[in-house]
Amino acid sequence: MKKFIVEFIGTFFLVFTVGTCVVNPDAGVIAPIAIGSVLMVMVYAGGHISGGHYNPAVTTAVAIRGRMPATEVPAYFLAQLAGAIFGAGASYYLKGDNQLAGAPAPVYALSQLVFAEFIFTFALAYVVLNVATAKSNAGNSFYGLAIGFTVMVGAFTVGPISGGAFNPAVATGCYYLGLIPVGHYLAYIAAEICAGALAAFVFKVLNPDDK
Repeated sequence: MKKFIVEFIGTFFLVFTVGTCVVNPDAGVIAPIAIGSVLMVMVYAGGHISGGHYNPAVTTAVAIRGRMPATEVPAYFLAQLAGAIFGAGASYYLKGDNQLAGAPAPVYALSQLVFAEFIFTFALAYVVLNVATAKSNAGNSFYGLAIGFTVMVGAFTVGPISGGAFNPAVATGCYYLGLIPVGHYLAYIAAEICAGALAAFVFKVLNPDDK
C-alpha cells in the first residue's frame, strides 16, 4: 500500500505543477524548469519506497526490464492515474479554464505530435532504467536529477510541439484540463506506452548480464 500512496502523491504534484504552470496565464519559458524540478524532488522523496515512477510508461519499462512484479503494475497504473486526475482537479480549482482553449492549435500533424512524445518518453524511460535500475549504478545519488533533467530538456525541446507530456498520467491530466485535444489523447497514450516498452527492450539488449 505504501508504494501506491507514494505513486499517487508524486503523480499528483507532477500533474498539479504541469497544470498550474501551463494553463494560461502560464509560467512562460521557465515552466519546463519547474516541471523537471518537481519530478526530480518527488523521485528523491519516493524513489526508495516505490521506485518513483509517477508514469505508466516508466512502470511498463521497469516491469518489462524485470525490476518489479507484474502483479503490481495495475495498482501502479491506478495510483498514477488517480494522482493525475486529482492533480488536474487541484490545478483547475486554482486556475479555472485554460484561457487560450479556443486559440488555433499549432500547425503540426498528429504524426509529428506522436513522434515527439515517443522520442522523449523513450529517452525518459531509458534514463530511468539506466540510472535507477542498473546494477552498476546501485546506490547512486544522481538518479533524481538525471530523470528530472530529461523531462526538462524534453519540455524545452518538443514541448512547443506536442505539449511535452511524456507520460500517460500527465497526458490524462492535460486532457482533463483541455490542453490535449480529444482526438489526440489515445494516440499519446499508445505512443508513450510503446516508447517505455521499447526502452526496456533496448536496455536488455545493451545490458544482457544485468538481470
